Amino acid sequence: MTKEEQVIETIRKGPGMSPNEYQRLALRTASKESMENLLLNGLLGLGGKTGECQDLYKKHLFQGHDLDKDKMAKELGDVSWYLALTAYAIGYSLENIFKLNIEKLRARYPDDFDADHSLHRQAGDI
Repeated sequence: MTKEEQVIETIRKGPGMSPNEYQRLALRTASKESMENLLLNGLLGLGGKTGECQDLYKKHLFQGHDLDKDKMAKELGDVSWYLALTAYAIGYSLENIFKLNIEKLRARYPDDFDADHSLHRQAGDI
């Protein structure tokens, strides 16, 4: 079984670590700052770590580097940490964030992705 097939099988099996459990464990390493500073730290961290993921892929596409999926996975873990921090700083659990996103996607794409729905969104759809 390939690594990709293993990932798909793990996702199909269902619950591993819950989003809120991850958030709780991640937040134990957050500094004891004001919510405003936690929010700033989270937002800047999301931008920085996302940029690191983009840089790995850019080097793969344009500079001949092998795509280091293990490093990418670690950077995505850091993205997750900053997401957990940012959600906490605005008073949301990760589970709330994920549910809101799925509700938005279901409303936008009731069946499957449809380019027409993407191009012609309803008023107020962000």
